[in-house]
Amino acid sequence: MNKESVKGIISAISAEIAQNRDYLVELDQVNGDGDLGISMDDGYKAVVEFLKTAEETDLGKLILACGKVFNASAPSSLGTITAFGFMGIAKALKGKEEATFEEAAAAVKAGVENIMAKAGSQPGQKTIIDAIYPGAEALVANAQDPAAAVEAAAKAAADGSEATKQMKAVHGRAAYSAERSIGILDGGSVVGMLIFKGIKEYYTANH
Repeated sequence: MNKESVKGIISAISAEIAQNRDYLVELDQVNGDGDLGISMDDGYKAVVEFLKTAEETDLGKLILACGKVFNASAPSSLGTITAFGFMGIAKALKGKEEATFEEAAAAVKAGVENIMAKAGSQPGQKTIIDAIYPGAEALVANAQDPAAAVEAAAKAAADGSEATKQMKAVHGRAAYSAERSIGILDGGSVVGMLIFKGIKEYYTANH
């Protein structure tokens, strides 16, 4: 992983979010305020634009800057949560211009752990964590075989997102109607699934 692959991965994630923008809006209209697809699409597009001219090669500094751009461009609770993820990844990669697949996988997990610590959320609470935590775990567990790792991570994130249908919401606006949230897919978890789908698409296309 280096500056160029960061650009490629973010572009691939951005493409997945853009394709599913309207679907994310629909999901968010059920229990949220309906802006999920718009804010996520705006956030990732802004980071893609930023990376076109960014000259920083230190992965930690580069990814920290990405988080700041995202937070400013996606003013929403999930925008802030995503920025926490960027911050955690940045800290893990500080001072490196190149990272092995294992180091990159560990950094992704550090990003997820930073979100959990800062947002006070755990798996099983019907949030993005239900997709990205199992995704990150699978990435780390299979890191010696990158092709298998991205495949396993994408599947784990998709399964985790699907499982949110059976959960009661604990956080955010959806928690006000917790019982009504059962049977409904969590929009944030779908974003999490799309992040790992984007990582897989990038890796598959470039290896």
